[in-house]
Amino acid sequence: MTRHGMRGLLGARGGLLTEVLIVLGLSLGASAIWSVLRIVERLTRAVPLGQQTSSLNTSVTPDRPWLDLAYQLTGIGLALVPVALCLYLLARVEPPEPGTAAYRVLGLDLRRPRLDLGGGVVLAAAIGIPGLGLYLAATRLGFNTQVAPANLAGAWWTVPVLVLSALQNAVLEEVIVVGYLLTRLEQMGVGARWAVGISAVVRGSYHLYQGFGGFVGNIVMGVVFALVWRRWRRVGPLVVAHALIDIVAFVGYALLKDHLPWG
Repeated sequence: MTRHGMRGLLGARGGLLTEVLIVLGLSLGASAIWSVLRIVERLTRAVPLGQQTSSLNTSVTPDRPWLDLAYQLTGIGLALVPVALCLYLLARVEPPEPGTAAYRVLGLDLRRPRLDLGGGVVLAAAIGIPGLGLYLAATRLGFNTQVAPANLAGAWWTVPVLVLSALQNAVLEEVIVVGYLLTRLEQMGVGARWAVGISAVVRGSYHLYQGFGGFVGNIVMGVVFALVWRRWRRVGPLVVAHALIDIVAFVGYALLKDHLPWG
């Protein structure tokens, strides 16, 4: 390869790395940084980690349900903007398959519904059930906070919003830390093992606020999901699996929290 060609290759890789860092800095990478600070704050409290609670899906204005609904829907919508950015960049900057829409390249379409739904259900069971056991064990041992997944004020829209929140989490995380990130890492020449590891560690890092059980559990989930992506080249099954896990956690907790010790 000529010197000019080598410079061009290094420049292209540098450009992709800059792009990846910006995308992560605007989305889940920023969440990972805040999560690291959060776990430091939790570990330096007088209260042990296992006796603390991580509250998700909380009401903003519980005394005004209509305004609270507006806040929830706005938050869900704005959280998906980085997904649109990833799809735009994949289509504009060295697309994996020129002429093909980015969402199709990532497998975020309806071309293979049986694989997406069937594979998603199997993945949800394979990850969700052991994940629950890990969470319970880590919490009992004091390595994890008690997670309260749904804390919206009771309203007619509570369950639909929790379902939308679960879908938003699934699309955001699987598109960015799996489909987009692994695609860009491959284009930069990063080896498969390193790429899978980077994707998994990023996923685990932005869950660190929950404690070390959430961190380890999500790293395992990240490895499995990254390997599935490399096998099927579709984020569809991952989105389905992630959404099912979160829907069960969010809606199940909302319905049963009065019977839980930390509800």
